[in-house]
Amino acid sequence: ERRRTEPVVESTAAAGDHGTLRRSQSDRTEYGQKLQEKMAPQVGSSPPATLLQKDEEQVSRCMMAKRVKIIAELMQTEKDYISNLDLCIKEVIQPLRNKQIARFDVDGLFSNIELVHQVSAKLLSLLEEATTDVEPPMQMIGEVFLQIKGPLEDTYKIYCYRHDDAHAMLESYEKDEELKQHLRHCVQSLK
Repeated sequence: ERRRTEPVVESTAAAGDHGTLRRSQSDRTEYGQKLQEKMAPQVGSSPPATLLQKDEEQVSRCMMAKRVKIIAELMQTEKDYISNLDLCIKEVIQPLRNKQIARFDVDGLFSNIELVHQVSAKLLSLLEEATTDVEPPMQMIGEVFLQIKGPLEDTYKIYCYRHDDAHAMLESYEKDEELKQHLRHCVQSLK
């Protein structure tokens, strides 16, 4: 049981000063011992601070590894998307434009796909810039999306707004045998 000692207030307190609280040496020694007991490993108690710190470091490493994988997957997905857009533009859209079929509205059907391609290429470029020669904890990926937010929104608003019309147009073209053949020929070149 703890021995009770009264705190000592210095009597040299100035006017309006409440004095300085001092503890006796025995109080400080006793407090130090209790603190050491609490910090010492005990059977059935929580792990010591060093183990908690190691666990936190392990969790942090695990989270960083996941972050690195997510960023790599994001960049690979964007590369694949751009590659698919390239293929569509070169093998479908440009040949259809070159044929100049009177009843075929290539730009109406494919909307602003070239602008989508440009914005996606810019996004990939910014992602690569943010990750190349930068340690993973310092890669500011969120900043990239904040930077390109406006162009992404503007581009995809147009794309989404025109999507239903483009889909209806495609369905009508599939009913016309000549137009259907032109589309089929372009799609075959993709395979």
